[in-house]
Amino acid sequence: MFKRLREALEAALAAATPPADLYDLAGQMREALIEARAGLGRMREALAQTERERRALAAEIETAERRRALAAGIGDAETVAVADRYLARHRERAAVLDKKTAAEREEIALAERDAAEMTAQLEQVTKRRGNVQGERSAQAAWSALGQAGMDRPELDAEQEALKGRMDRAAREAEADAKLEELKRRMGKD
Repeated sequence: MFKRLREALEAALAAATPPADLYDLAGQMREALIEARAGLGRMREALAQTERERRALAAEIETAERRRALAAGIGDAETVAVADRYLARHRERAAVLDKKTAAEREEIALAERDAAEMTAQLEQVTKRRGNVQGERSAQAAWSALGQAGMDRPELDAEQEALKGRMDRAAREAEADAKLEELKRRMGKD
């Protein structure tokens, strides 16, 4: 149902460089999700209609079986034959409606999984949009500093991770020290 949009989304998420405007992509994804949910509503309505048709047909079959039994009871062979043909057609139609109901339920389940997947992908793009904007802002700042004559220090990923761990450890040590100081003060008062 949403194959074209899903392919565009997967291509955008898989690309090494972010798309030019993640706002547009997120907007398109929201629209597709709204369409998917509206489609789910229509599918549920169609299933309800099929189930109503099946119940009505079951009532007709029950009535025809009762009439056939009455006709057989009085020995009316012609009415029995007509009832048998009527029952055969209606039972065949009932079998088709049962298959249709099962197919509609499976289609709804598939569409619900697709909508859940699309929701998760939209959340990823929304989160990524903030990260990409931050990266672009940092790149623009480094570019401006580069034009002003300042070189960007080269750090590899391992050095950056180590620096992040060291910064966190320092913050935690500072927080522990403040906590101990607070405990010490409260113990004296």
